[in-house]
Amino acid sequence: MSKPAFQPSLKGRALRLLSQREHSRTELERKLAPHAQEPGELAKALDDLQARDFINEGRVIESVVHRRASKLGTSRIKHELASKGLSGEAVTEALAGLRETEYSRALAMWRKKFDRPAVDPKERAKQVRFLLTRGFHSEVVRKIIQGAEDLED
Repeated sequence: MSKPAFQPSLKGRALRLLSQREHSRTELERKLAPHAQEPGELAKALDDLQARDFINEGRVIESVVHRRASKLGTSRIKHELASKGLSGEAVTEALAGLRETEYSRALAMWRKKFDRPAVDPKERAKQVRFLLTRGFHSEVVRKIIQGAEDLED
């Protein structure tokens, strides 16, 4: 008879996930729920990790903003934070900071990808779509595309 394979504890699994990147409590619950064998076991493990500051919403928000701000607009980052189960004052503050830099971030993305004004309506639509799908506000996109066309004149 063969030995059963080693199964790490829920806390061990959570620590492994947290060693790779910051995770919110909601994310960990979602990922670890299939491995819980007793009711309340997962909540107890996560409570312990949260009490020891292994799970910290502020760090998760900071991490997402740091990793994604150069490539995504405020609305996409807001959606990503919401999907991690994060909301509240800290998220609102982080998003307010991102809104202040949205134009410069979108312009940097546009320059990296296109660096020249659209020559026809099809190209213009492609540039607009590129920025909008990355979550930049439509008003910011309009300013960048119009500004690029003004450069052409």
